[in-house]
Amino acid sequence: MRIVVVGGGASGMISAIYSARAGAEVILLEKNEKLGKKIYITGKGRCNVTNDCEVDDFLQNVVHGSKFLRSSLYTFAPADTMEFFENAGLQLVTERGNRVFPLSQKSNDVIKTLANEITSAGVDVRMKTPVNEIKADGNSFRVCTPWETILCDKVIVATGGVSYPSTGSTGDGYKFATALGHNIVNPVPALAPLQTVEDVKCLEGLSLKNVRLTSYDGNGRVLAEEFGEMLFTGRGLSGPIALTTSSYINRSEGVRFSLDLKPALDEERLEARLLRDFEERKNFDIKNATRALMPDRLNSYVLKVARIPEYKKVNSVTKEERSRLLNALKKLPFTLKRLAPFEEAIVTAGGVDIKDVTPHMESKKHNGLYFVGEVLDVDALTGGFNLQIAFATGYMAAKHATKDIGDNND
Repeated sequence: MRIVVVGGGASGMISAIYSARAGAEVILLEKNEKLGKKIYITGKGRCNVTNDCEVDDFLQNVVHGSKFLRSSLYTFAPADTMEFFENAGLQLVTERGNRVFPLSQKSNDVIKTLANEITSAGVDVRMKTPVNEIKADGNSFRVCTPWETILCDKVIVATGGVSYPSTGSTGDGYKFATALGHNIVNPVPALAPLQTVEDVKCLEGLSLKNVRLTSYDGNGRVLAEEFGEMLFTGRGLSGPIALTTSSYINRSEGVRFSLDLKPALDEERLEARLLRDFEERKNFDIKNATRALMPDRLNSYVLKVARIPEYKKVNSVTKEERSRLLNALKKLPFTLKRLAPFEEAIVTAGGVDIKDVTPHMESKKHNGLYFVGEVLDVDALTGGFNLQIAFATGYMAAKHATKDIGDNND
């Protein structure tokens, strides 16, 4: 049996390894000059390979496709990913939030490990080999490159999405899938910074801890509520809670946000705190009375939103102004202009419609055609979840594609 794997990222490499281990003749086609180009930049160059948690907990971190992914994640769980790398000689370490990294803290070591296993399995790797077209030909396929047409029994498409296109993720798999009759769910950035209508350049680089960001759709329905750390950019909001929020709001219109700067205090207690501070500093400029509540730049921004002059004396602040200040502290408003572009998005949401794919990753349109990893309309939060999905779906495709060969060497 000959299997062609298109794409040498995480899902493609694991597909190739397990297909070859099962006895298939495997050809891996990669258009870049090296394997795992996107893996190299994941986890800020450290590569968060998986999340060491139970599958049910894992599925809580899947934004789109959790039901579809259940079978593959139970078949190749985070513990299996860890075992794979450790058996291949890569030492791992588990950090905060159950995030698993190579002990060396170098993503290149993850790529080297996968590449070594590919070599050991006897995979025929062809670099700098783009695929122009995949044709279904009866019970077989023709994979067309600029130089040759490869006849094979099965094809595993592992071309990724369109995030970080400089790594080679340019949506090739969507083109192949569409030509073969599959529906594509419109790709949108996920785990991406939020660009706001409001000008926040004055806050650029400011980091906040223990804040709550709530997002609403155009009808006022809550889309997400995240607590933790956030960062202002020159164009909007970033940092952990903003990136997470992006994955929940990227298919909605008219999105707006409310930032609670003091989530530990309800409005009644926060108002009592303001009244106490104002009483103690009644002859101060208001900006000096509120600076204990927040950093200076944010203090100025919040007062501007509350429409209170910074140099207004505390003893002349009206009840209405105090109410506006309280509202700004608890519900600082922002409006989504757009998500940051794919060049800045960690992953892609959207892709090959999972309604057209079985839980074994096989196309419902063509037997022997598989889609794995980010090319599918599945995505998850940060923390090693997306790479684990790549490994699990890649393994599942290999296992199913080679089921007729005999017992897999799992």
